[in-house]
Amino acid sequence: MTRRPLARYALRTASLAVFLGLWQVLTSLDVDLWLRFSQFPTVTDVARAFADRLSGGDYWTDLTDSLTRILTGFALAAVLGVAAGVLVARSRLAEDLLGPVLEVIRPIPAIALVPVAILLFPSNEQGIVFITCTAAFFPVLVSTRHAVRALTPVWEEAVRTMGGGRLRILGSVVLPGALPGIFGGLSVGIGVSWICVISAEMISGQYGVGYRTWQDYTVVNYPGVFVGMVTIGILGWVTSTAVELLGRRLTRWLPRTSYVPGGRTRAPRPAPAPAPVRADGDPEQQTQPEQQRQKDTEEARDEHLV
Repeated sequence: MTRRPLARYALRTASLAVFLGLWQVLTSLDVDLWLRFSQFPTVTDVARAFADRLSGGDYWTDLTDSLTRILTGFALAAVLGVAAGVLVARSRLAEDLLGPVLEVIRPIPAIALVPVAILLFPSNEQGIVFITCTAAFFPVLVSTRHAVRALTPVWEEAVRTMGGGRLRILGSVVLPGALPGIFGGLSVGIGVSWICVISAEMISGQYGVGYRTWQDYTVVNYPGVFVGMVTIGILGWVTSTAVELLGRRLTRWLPRTSYVPGGRTRAPRPAPAPAPVRADGDPEQQTQPEQQRQKDTEEARDEHLV
């Protein structure tokens, strides 16, 4: 039996409260076993620093700058990644031309491209957007490529039979069929984008959540560092949830399995088949055909043994 939504939200809230309470106890008592919690700020210290930041204008400026960089780079990565993934999956020529280059660049961490961005682009802002775009591009590319290659060829053949061309196949078969895989890559890409944009802001930025977090670390303002970490976590969760909700809305035609605790889907029990009934409606006679077949089988087996 599935939990009610209210009970699930209460359970999630309780788990978060337990985590914060444990954090407060370990840091306020200066517990030093193997992990040194005495070096951590308490929850109340972080909450006080968070309230001070919210009342200032720099916090909202940093928030706007980081969101602008993320949305710009992620939008470019979504368009380029989907286009490149479909092209590589559908064209052997494109796979031969672009595949080797992309596979060589893909293992390189996006944060390692910071020197390249500094040398290549005239401003740090453009370089940070480039790093963000590169970080999200490859998850979207790989997911789109695999989703397109996994499509059933029968669908494309059906459209061709009805006179559809390449554009019709692309719009009615390839893109709709690959949407679940595409949004899987987008969900991964938005998280990787946040990781890399914060790192890029720490190295070459002038404003942003990552830049402010690094500045707090250099002046040994640990509550401020945790304010930046909490802000990054909340922003990442909000943007990732938005991508997943958009994906669910655009793929409403897909069958959904109901959630069952324990990670199992509950399959409906098959209904028992009705037993054959004679025309006269006598239920005692409905098993005679089955009994006759069993009798014939036993007689044939006995003859074989003799």
